[in-house]
Amino acid sequence: MRKLKNSELDRLSVDEFKNTDKTPIIIVLDNIRSLNNIGSVFRTSDAFLVEKIYLCGITATPPHKDIHKTALGSTDTVAWEYAENTLDVIEKLQKNNVKVCSVEQAENATMLDEFSPESNTTYALVFGNEVKGVAQDVVNKSDAVIEIPQFGTKHSLNISVSCGVVVWDVFNKLQKV
Repeated sequence: MRKLKNSELDRLSVDEFKNTDKTPIIIVLDNIRSLNNIGSVFRTSDAFLVEKIYLCGITATPPHKDIHKTALGSTDTVAWEYAENTLDVIEKLQKNNVKVCSVEQAENATMLDEFSPESNTTYALVFGNEVKGVAQDVVNKSDAVIEIPQFGTKHSLNISVSCGVVVWDVFNKLQKV
């Protein structure tokens, strides 16, 4: 096997990306402190044609060199918006018939491998602070809670890793409904 060159990857231009149909996934970042995590979420969102990212609370916004370092230009492709209050975003999305799913370890959470997205539905996936997770008031307002099954001793993943796992899984499932 030969590794492909970048010129062989058939990537979309920025304009093509902005004009292409998006995956019905919105990401909500609830008080993320790491600029590198924020940039990684942008890059994952670009890879899977996510509709939009909401950056809430203390979550930093582009342009910033540390976000850019991991985003690799995806802050120019993925739509984003800053909101001071995550709950305001959740309520706005729900009024627009978006199903809000917090990604968290919680009672009665649906394990990611058992989560079945519905067709013709947009999902907002909420990812929380690196230490405190998704705020409890946001979990309380969510339509569902999705948990990533884990089997080791730590039972936690970096937020950017969690985002990659969940977005890939939901993207894959949405392609089949």
